[in-house]
Amino acid sequence: MSIDKKTVKDVAHLARIELQANELEKLSRQLQDILGFIDQLSTLDIEQVKPASHILPINNVLREDKPHVCLTPDKALENAPSKNGNFFSVPKIIE
Repeated sequence: MSIDKKTVKDVAHLARIELQANELEKLSRQLQDILGFIDQLSTLDIEQVKPASHILPINNVLREDKPHVCLTPDKALENAPSKNGNFFSVPKIIE
């Protein structure tokens, strides 16, 4: 795939980015270099490589999900600056 100045200009227009002529030339070269590197990667033999979502072996640390006593509405609203019944009261933002 080839990235030319016209393609970069079209994408910049869609992204609402204004580019100068020298920037168009520079970006088209850089994007072409990136695509060239990706083409090099496609020539590698990766048959023996296991799929991974992260380079390091990491695991989620999860606590055991046990039910416990919940806060009462009065306790939850104890430090609320403003409340309305059993609810937090906040300023209206949407008109």
